Amino acid sequence: MSYSVQNIRNVCLLGHAGNGKTTLVESMLYITGGTVRLGNTADGNTLCDFDPEEIRRQTSISTAIAPVEYNGCKINVLDTPGAFDFAGDVMEALQVADAAIIVCSAKAGMSVGAEKAWKYCEQRKIPRLLYISKTDEDNSDYNAAFETLRERFGKNIAPVAAPIWDANKKVIGIIDVLHKRAFEIGSKAERIEIDVPEDKKPVLDELYDALKESVAETSEEFMDKYFSGEDFTYAEMLQGLRQGVKDLSLFPVVCGSALSGLGTRMLLDTIVEMLPTPLEGRALMAENADGHADKFVIAPGALPTAYVFKTVSDQYGKYSYIKVLSGSIKPDMPMVNARTNEAEKLGRLYVIKGKKAEEVKELGCGDIGAVSKMDKLKTGDTLCEPRKVVKIEPIPFAEPCYSVAIYPKTRGQEDKIAQGLNRMCEEDPSFYFVNNAETHQMVIYAAGDIQVDVLVSKLKSRFNVDAELKTPKVPYREKIRKKVEKQGRHKKQTGGSGQFGDVWIRFEPNPDEEELVFAEEVFGGAVPKNFFPAVEKGLREAVVHGPLAGYPVVNLKATLYDGSYHPVDSSEIAFKTAAQISYRAAMPEASPVLLEPIGALKVTIPDSYMGDVMGDITKRRGRVMGMNPDGEGNQVLEAEVPMAEMDTYAIDLRSMTQSRGSFTFSFVRYEDAPQPVQDKVIADAKAEAEE
Repeated sequence: MSYSVQNIRNVCLLGHAGNGKTTLVESMLYITGGTVRLGNTADGNTLCDFDPEEIRRQTSISTAIAPVEYNGCKINVLDTPGAFDFAGDVMEALQVADAAIIVCSAKAGMSVGAEKAWKYCEQRKIPRLLYISKTDEDNSDYNAAFETLRERFGKNIAPVAAPIWDANKKVIGIIDVLHKRAFEIGSKAERIEIDVPEDKKPVLDELYDALKESVAETSEEFMDKYFSGEDFTYAEMLQGLRQGVKDLSLFPVVCGSALSGLGTRMLLDTIVEMLPTPLEGRALMAENADGHADKFVIAPGALPTAYVFKTVSDQYGKYSYIKVLSGSIKPDMPMVNARTNEAEKLGRLYVIKGKKAEEVKELGCGDIGAVSKMDKLKTGDTLCEPRKVVKIEPIPFAEPCYSVAIYPKTRGQEDKIAQGLNRMCEEDPSFYFVNNAETHQMVIYAAGDIQVDVLVSKLKSRFNVDAELKTPKVPYREKIRKKVEKQGRHKKQTGGSGQFGDVWIRFEPNPDEEELVFAEEVFGGAVPKNFFPAVEKGLREAVVHGPLAGYPVVNLKATLYDGSYHPVDSSEIAFKTAAQISYRAAMPEASPVLLEPIGALKVTIPDSYMGDVMGDITKRRGRVMGMNPDGEGNQVLEAEVPMAEMDTYAIDLRSMTQSRGSFTFSFVRYEDAPQPVQDKVIADAKAEAEE
């Protein structure tokens, strides 16, 4: 069934892991006839958690789409992961969502995950409502959970629903504040209207008055009517609430239990009645062919434009998940990829429901679906009609801050690991990997250890390669502190013409240049000029391995000032070897020292964690350089820390700050390593060489 843009709602579910987002989607689908049974994450049979890793871990690791058809509307629900390692999927969903539902548990209230979700929405100015889940479970406390929201966000929180308890404090029903009605849930999740209990009527009146006050603040006309003592009509109440949600001055609160279905229909009503359509949602920025950026206007009658926000590959092929931003698209339609400026012919179109793909003949403006077998498409691409090519703003993925080296358990399977990671990078641009030529390691850069663990599991299950993880090697350097002059003499006679090269080279520190500086001061032709390049080449190959632990030598000047040659036996290879002999003889006597890389660390944390974080930085041999407020109630602490001490920082900071902290870390310079560090690095290098 095709839906007009006014009857589409694109909403993403956000919140802490374990708060019931996936179960809530199951409840929506079951109640509206989208599924015939209510799936359960513990049983591994939910529509949205279909990946084998999600079933095994009983948690979402990727955003899934579930279209819910209700009261003539299509609600595209984007179920996002709550684990912070998979925030990249949350960013993808937020890019195309017109509104968000932040799910908070009645057991925990405003959790860290909900705080982060709220922050993401604030940054993007996305309308949102809050859903308090698990209201009927043991140890749940709706009132306490609601108070944590009210404390955090003040009077902008507007409850449009409230639970009904029996004498034993068990939730047995729900009050619909806007319609002044009450419901309980039947055995088959059907909604049964009941009378509002006498003891709840004062609560209902109080909540309704609070809603009226919120509505009054949305326009001067309503404010005048409110102060003159007139009642609002239902249509005016709804209009005011919609306006407040759109203006980000009002955030409705709904509650319920996804397992029993209590409150699910009220949530669906609230989505349809109060959340914006794609026409009213946040406008994305678009860059035209001249490089000028402006807000992209969503319009059903305009030239077709679609945005690729996610890529999924499976055994059946590749799907590019898209949102149609203007016009409508059909299979085989000629379009242009704004990133490459190449013509692309659209493949088959699908509506995605969990892991199922249902083929359709058209996707209308504002709708979300998928296009298949377009191998050149990447996440973040914009598909345009050739007459109007624009590039939609990229998805703001966070810079990966956790690194780990990956090796195959079976030698020779490095290429299989690289191919597998490449495929998974297409699906998840929030991580990347590099082959470090210096340390000879393949290093993954990701959000955290759980994301890396999932990647390793997928390498095994999808690409049949076992991998193991190690701590990445630190790229140390070495330098000398003393001037030394040494002879390098290479003489070899093996019958026939021999080999002869003889050089005197002066080695000295050169702090102005990191690369080797080669000079010559040879007089009288002691070494012919045609052998100078061979001497330089020998030294450049030699400085790759330093005298202490085999790390490259930097800040070095080498001057060839004397030597001798044989008219027959001298050759380029002989002088190259002689230069390396001179280097090896000089280095141990030149007072070598190990250099360690130092990085600039910026940590963003709430004030309450400042002491713990500063103490931890000191333990890591770091130097605190200063701190500044970020304007959002946090402090940005700046420090310089040796890179060798930062291996587990992503995990440790998360632990210290209950996941509220974030950081960036970038290389600044090299410094002399303290003697204990030098001794350990040298000992480790010797042990590795002996292996």
